[in-house]
Amino acid sequence: MTYCGDTECCKSCGRFAECGGCEKCAGHPFGGNCVAERNEDFPELKRRLIEEINALEIDGLRVDDLNLLTGAYVNLTYPLANGTTVRFLKDKDIYLGNQIERPGSERCYGVVADETFILVCEYGCNGAEPEIVLYKRR
Repeated sequence: MTYCGDTECCKSCGRFAECGGCEKCAGHPFGGNCVAERNEDFPELKRRLIEEINALEIDGLRVDDLNLLTGAYVNLTYPLANGTTVRFLKDKDIYLGNQIERPGSERCYGVVADETFILVCEYGCNGAEPEIVLYKRR
């Protein structure tokens, strides 16, 4: 049983042995919370998020799919104007996200979202020099 409806999701996860899958962890992989478990109509949430992200009309950003990703994998440290840095995600939680290559650039867009927010960032190879493009509460 999976909350996301994708039976291949757990099989392809490199951390499956640590987590055990939805059934074993009761929707709390790695001790965190999963966006798929929290939303009864997960496919509809995913569809709406894709529509909302594309409606932002950010130049070169077009999202066709969102994947379940652990916060630890996508939780970049962003520099702020006052010289401090900040992380927005919880490492143990599971979010929806994707990486989109920017046309004509060596940088990528990173998109992370759940039922409460959308975060769009831009970064170089391996998450280098991340910049916040947009953080929006839903």
